[in-house]
Amino acid sequence: MIQRIQSIYLLVVILLTAVLPFWVNLWSDENGKEIFAQHDILISGAFFISAVLAFIAIFLYKKRQNQFVVNRLNMILNLFLLGFFVYRSLNLSGEISVSEKGIGMLIPIFSIVFLVLANKAIRKDEDLVKSADRLR
Repeated sequence: MIQRIQSIYLLVVILLTAVLPFWVNLWSDENGKEIFAQHDILISGAFFISAVLAFIAIFLYKKRQNQFVVNRLNMILNLFLLGFFVYRSLNLSGEISVSEKGIGMLIPIFSIVFLVLANKAIRKDEDLVKSADRLR
């Protein structure tokens, strides 16, 4: 289970979505107060669900198609989260008062990249199993 590369990719996704949003600020408001994931229950909930989906996908190693589907659902969730961050960053006022976008807004992009790499490795395993079945 852990010796497979997609499990390593999924562990990175778990670390990215479960730990990093609470250490890295998402944005700063006009008062200079840094906003983290725990300040908004919907954002922290989306990151938590993404981490849980990645954790579930690790243990679906015997059912590769289900693992692939769970990763796709996780990618869709991260795309919604990324869309919210883009919407939020476009609505942050920058003309009158200075507001900063934090590095935490890039977390969904990195997790999508690692989920794509995990799905690529899952597809490679599935093709290997299918080719071995043809030889029998």
